[in-house]
Amino acid sequence: MKTLLINAHPDYQNNNSFSATLQEKFLDKYAARFSNDDLTILNLYATDIPRIEQDELLGIWKKQADNLPLTEAELALAKQSQALLEQFKEHHRIVIVSPLHNFNVTSRMKDYIDNILIARETFKYTENGSVGLMTDDYQVLLLLASGSIYTNQDRYTTLDFAPNYIRGIFQEIMGFDAFHLVRAQGTAVRSKEEILAETDATLNKAFSEFYH
Repeated sequence: MKTLLINAHPDYQNNNSFSATLQEKFLDKYAARFSNDDLTILNLYATDIPRIEQDELLGIWKKQADNLPLTEAELALAKQSQALLEQFKEHHRIVIVSPLHNFNVTSRMKDYIDNILIARETFKYTENGSVGLMTDDYQVLLLLASGSIYTNQDRYTTLDFAPNYIRGIFQEIMGFDAFHLVRAQGTAVRSKEEILAETDATLNKAFSEFYH
């Protein structure tokens, strides 16, 4: 099963973060079951990700719509964006590793999504609204670390934007068959042992369903 693991942590080389621990636990399970030949790891903060800015994607899209020639720099950006899209579509299992930043995924993850959420590629517009095109057994697994706890049915529950955002983009818009979530939550208020015990149980279940 071809799997793309997207690490969205700015400090992706820091092995002491809870995000890194989640990734390591997933990779251990993956190695025990599959060949690493089918696994691709994309560190977003070590990759040039084109952004929606006037001198980047926005300018390129305007020129393409008007059939105007691109500069060499714009051609390079367009090629990089296309490569990210093609890589994404080639993998039927997407794993996102991310800390929570200001109640959502990191900014580089948003930039990445802007390169893969493309009309007529991963979804299309119809008279009845958008329809997902990623329907051939695509699934996404979000490994999310957060300082607070979002499952206690308190004020933080209504601020649980990150899982809802990823679920909405991948499942509701692009048409993924399933969304899975594993949390390492309460990292600022709970012991590491308590968090990881909870995480292990959740990951075991999610991994089994992810690769059913």
